[in-house]
Amino acid sequence: MPRPHVEFIQSQRIAWRPHTEGLLAGTDSRELSADPLTGACTRVVRYPPGYQGAAVRGLDADEELFVLDGALLIDGRRFAHHAYAFLPAGHPRGVVRSDGGAVVLSFYSARPAILDAPWRGDSPAARLIEHIDCYAVPWEPVRYKEMRSGALRKPLRKDPVTGDETWLLTSPPHGMPPGGAGARETHPTVEEVYVLDGDLHGNCGVMRPGAYFWRPPGILHGPYGTRRGATSLYRTVGGPLVAEWTADKAPFSYDPPYTPVLPPGLELLPEPASADESPF
Repeated sequence: MPRPHVEFIQSQRIAWRPHTEGLLAGTDSRELSADPLTGACTRVVRYPPGYQGAAVRGLDADEELFVLDGALLIDGRRFAHHAYAFLPAGHPRGVVRSDGGAVVLSFYSARPAILDAPWRGDSPAARLIEHIDCYAVPWEPVRYKEMRSGALRKPLRKDPVTGDETWLLTSPPHGMPPGGAGARETHPTVEEVYVLDGDLHGNCGVMRPGAYFWRPPGILHGPYGTRRGATSLYRTVGGPLVAEWTADKAPFSYDPPYTPVLPPGLELLPEPASADESPF
């Protein structure tokens, strides 16, 4: 079974699970999606104040991370709020610690096993992104077909080997397709999104901070809009983002019903008491 379609879940509805061994021992996490065959997964990892992990040679998987809250130190380098990195498999990782605690969105290309011997695989230095302070990255204007006007993008990664991309996207308030209807789209790659701020209204419901989806290739979706504006982290798996649009248009609504696509057996906590409840 391939990695299942998840669209969408408020991460607040997934219970924190403690880790007692392995890479994340001493932390807890919410697993947002996972591949049952390869172990590739996306997690929100919570590091407690005073956390210090053991020295780690490296991982047998690519690790991509984005700090949602607090600050983390990796091999002495400080990753503060909205810092980003992409560490290819085999890259020296050193000690991870957090003085005041941290919440980190973490993506692993395979089961995140700790290397117990020197890395023998291919790990091009060109794939490494050691640290990005996302506050220092300028916003760039972007205009997708049917995208509400004024959208801005911060590019974070374009992998020179896989073509995979990661970026931040923000849209101003009162966004909707012109005329109240818009074309729908599909992509030949996986599209993965985590909402950081605001609200995003689409065909599966209203996504708020902490909302997440893993959308396999070829899934028809849209159109989208936003009342208060929205900022989200986007990434692709399988190459760069290419949009294929329908010729017909679908009606847009600011009040779509919540109609999620979720893996069977997923255990969910009750709905948050408030739409603005912190995802941490």
